[in-house]
Amino acid sequence: MAIGVFDSGVGGLTVHHRLVERFPDADFIYLADQANAPYGGKTGEEIVDLTRAGCERLFEAGCSLVVLACNTAASVALRRLQQTWLPDHRRTLGRPVNALGIVVPTIEAATGLPWEHEAERRGDKVEKLDVLGVFSTPATARSRVYEIEVDKRRQDVAVFSEPCPNLARMIEAGADRAALAAEVEGHVAALTTRIGRAPDRAILGCTHYEIVADLFRAALPTGTPLIHQPEATADALARYFERHPEYLAKGTGQRRFLTTGQAGVQHSLVETFWGAPLTFEPA
Repeated sequence: MAIGVFDSGVGGLTVHHRLVERFPDADFIYLADQANAPYGGKTGEEIVDLTRAGCERLFEAGCSLVVLACNTAASVALRRLQQTWLPDHRRTLGRPVNALGIVVPTIEAATGLPWEHEAERRGDKVEKLDVLGVFSTPATARSRVYEIEVDKRRQDVAVFSEPCPNLARMIEAGADRAALAAEVEGHVAALTTRIGRAPDRAILGCTHYEIVADLFRAALPTGTPLIHQPEATADALARYFERHPEYLAKGTGQRRFLTTGQAGVQHSLVETFWGAPLTFEPA
């Protein structure tokens, strides 16, 4: 059985690339829902419906596990699908299937604590706050998932989210570097103004943003640590496979790339990131 990777567009390729490196013998199928991208400005119900359709398509293609390499889908849809849809869908398919997200691994990396850990609430004043900036889509920012879940685990970390309404769309369209740099610089400046200083660390809370991680590094103060979701997700998936080896069936290293949008060779920004031309099949 294959491992599916789902995103609204090409951003999830950043996670996919790291997973392929970590599990080279596994078969992978990537699905980009480019016909409906981006997800960041859609309603919660729309995001749930689109994410469910993407998972269904990947399960139909032979995947046993789907990684939602999309912060918006993972933040808004994953828990609901796990609780209300997946149990019945497993019975319909007659085999084990599951969907995992990238938000949990990112929060584990940001806090240095396992997901199961919850901080003991104390009345002591925190002497020094670690300020964590999160750059994300508007839907992820509205969900407040990073603020809520980090606060459960670390009272000494303050989270500030900066919604970036246009950045994923620009990356998806292959915008030029100057325009992307100006967009990133504007959001870093806006977050810095709102906090009153630059963040101590930053999460690129949309997998599209990993494609322009160098622009974030240039816009943030020198040496500001970035929490990289592809690495965090690969680490978390390795731990998951230790507990559930049935989901990591040895394959032949097959790689398929599907899209609900226009099939064919992806634009030069993706090619530069991926290291070679990348062609999508129609989903």
